[in-house]
Amino acid sequence: MNIFYWLHNYTPQALAFNLGVLNIYWYGIIMAVAILLSVLLAIRIARFRNVEAKKIIDLATGAIIGGIIGARIYEIFLEFDYYSNSPLEILKIWHGGLAIHGAIIGAVLVLIPAIRYLKYNLEDILAIFAPALALGQAIGRFGNWFNQELYGAPTNLAFSIPIDIVHRSFYYINYNYFHPTFLYESLGLFVLAAFLYYLAKRQQCACRLIIGIYLIGAGLLRFVLEFIKIDETIIIYGIRWPQIFSLLMIIGGLIIIFYKKRRLSY
Repeated sequence: MNIFYWLHNYTPQALAFNLGVLNIYWYGIIMAVAILLSVLLAIRIARFRNVEAKKIIDLATGAIIGGIIGARIYEIFLEFDYYSNSPLEILKIWHGGLAIHGAIIGAVLVLIPAIRYLKYNLEDILAIFAPALALGQAIGRFGNWFNQELYGAPTNLAFSIPIDIVHRSFYYINYNYFHPTFLYESLGLFVLAAFLYYLAKRQQCACRLIIGIYLIGAGLLRFVLEFIKIDETIIIYGIRWPQIFSLLMIIGGLIIIFYKKRRLSY
C-alpha cells in the first residue's frame, strides 16, 4: 500500500480498545512504548560508555516521573484558560497535552540533584540520555497523530492528513487536510537519534558534543516546524512561545559545545 495514500485517507481514532469499563488509548500505548524503548537504548549506550545499567535505570525512573509532571505543568501554563475552565482535564493525560519542552525541564530538574547526590558525572549521564530522549520524542509524536492534535496548516499535498471537524481550529473549519507535522518532526528526530547513537558508541566522542547536538538539532527542528503549526499558543513579539524555547535550546547547545573552560560535572 502506498504510504502517502494511506496517510491521506486514514483517520486515526484516539481509543485503541476497551476492557469493560477501562478504555485504553493509543496515546498511552505509544507513550509507554516510547519510554520503554528509550530506557533500553540508554542502557545499551551506557555499556559503550562504561556506565552501569543499574545507574541508568534508577535515574531514568526519576527522570520519567519528573518529565511527565513537568510536561503537564508546562502544558497547563500554555493552555491555562482551557484547564482553568475544565480542571478535571488536568488529570486526563491520555487525552494528550504533554509538552516536550516541559518534559525536558522536569526531567533535568530531577536528574541534576539525583546525579549530584549519587556522585555521578552530569556530563556523562546526559550524553547517555540525549539519544534516548530523541528516540522517545520521535515515537511519542505518533500519539499526537492519534489524538489529531498539533497538526499543521491546510495543504493539498499527497501525504496531507485528514482531521475530523471536531478537532479543527475554528479558523480552518472548512478545510479537510493538513500538514502532518507529527510525521515531519518524528522523522527528523529519528535521524537525530540515530546520529547521536552513532556518536555515543564512540567512547572518544566528547559528551558535551552529544548533548549540544541534541539541543541544537531538536531545537532547530521544532523552531522550523512551528512556522506551519496553527495551534494556539503564547505569542511574544510575533514569535511563538515554542520557538522562543527552541531558540534557548539552540543557544544552550552552542554554549555547551564551544564553551570548554568548565566541565559539566559535580
